[in-house]
Amino acid sequence: MTLIDPLRLKKLLLRMIDIYSPSGKEEALLQYLKGYLKRRGFDVQVQPVDDNRYNLILAPENGDIELALVGHLDTVTAYDLEHYAAVEKEEDDIQGLGAADMKGGCAAMIEAYMAFIDQGSRTPPIALCLVVGEEETGDGAARLMKDYRFPRAIIGEPTGLLPCFKIYGYIETMIRAHGKRLHAAMAGRRENAVETLLGRLIKVTHFFEHTHPELIYNIRDLYTPSAGFAVPEYSEAWIDIHLPPGAIPGEIITELEDIVTLRSKSSNGIEVVFRTETIDAGYELPEKGPASDCLMAAFSHHNLPWKTDAFRSHSDANQMFASGVRPILLGPGHLEKAHTQDESVSFREVQTAAEIYLDFMKRFFAG
Repeated sequence: MTLIDPLRLKKLLLRMIDIYSPSGKEEALLQYLKGYLKRRGFDVQVQPVDDNRYNLILAPENGDIELALVGHLDTVTAYDLEHYAAVEKEEDDIQGLGAADMKGGCAAMIEAYMAFIDQGSRTPPIALCLVVGEEETGDGAARLMKDYRFPRAIIGEPTGLLPCFKIYGYIETMIRAHGKRLHAAMAGRRENAVETLLGRLIKVTHFFEHTHPELIYNIRDLYTPSAGFAVPEYSEAWIDIHLPPGAIPGEIITELEDIVTLRSKSSNGIEVVFRTETIDAGYELPEKGPASDCLMAAFSHHNLPWKTDAFRSHSDANQMFASGVRPILLGPGHLEKAHTQDESVSFREVQTAAEIYLDFMKRFFAG
């Protein structure tokens, strides 16, 4: 019987973390994994995303795919370029950029896919899809959905090995206050774009906290142009909003626009602009059917309690669901560790994830 190889899996994970691959600059990791898979006899399909970047796809020659294992290879930008590589900590923790989100999940999927294919006498209708760009524009998943069709997917996001059938939606908005540049000594609160923006942001926080406490919001990238000893001519901020499945994005956006713009130019001559950059609706899948049954059986086989959760961030799953795929999120690592200075993942979880993926595939394609 072909089993997961822990030494091979750990070596792969450490090497993947050591290769810096922020969104838009995944080329080095793509080259490494393409060679890694080709040396093991796999026919790796390269799906161009832009002039320099591409997705790596392992799929049946006839194109018939019933299930895809999907992982994104990109990370956020390193907090410290001198200290992003893999470090094995005490016990079984592996620290490094992307360890949890989601090179741990990608490594587990690669290992499980290789073990599953090696043991079979026929090529099952399954694909391994390693995509780029998830942390920024989602262009890798968008390109994947143009050329490939499959009804089901497992995405290895950091869920702490809890299957997620509920996925939060995501809205990304921008607020900008436009005024005019003035000498700093001539500034007044009624003529300052920064003051106006901060006032609207306070209204927004009150709206979230008192009207929609179920939403998760994050104000980020507060910005003004470099003005020196002057009042900046504009100021802007971006807001991430994660909303539970069932929430209607259009209603939230309309309410926000009313609060932010007040539907008119401010009396102090400063105009406030509200723009929605991204809208990804959340979704909820029923915990039944062949995929769910096979996952439950795999968890039981490994003496793991069956407990599901909601994934409180957006991912490639949102746009894949909008394209007709039914993605379940399941992977090693924890969301609270992702995008942090000390990001880490338990190697025990990574190995268990690989074993679950392998067991799941055996059951799903039995016979």
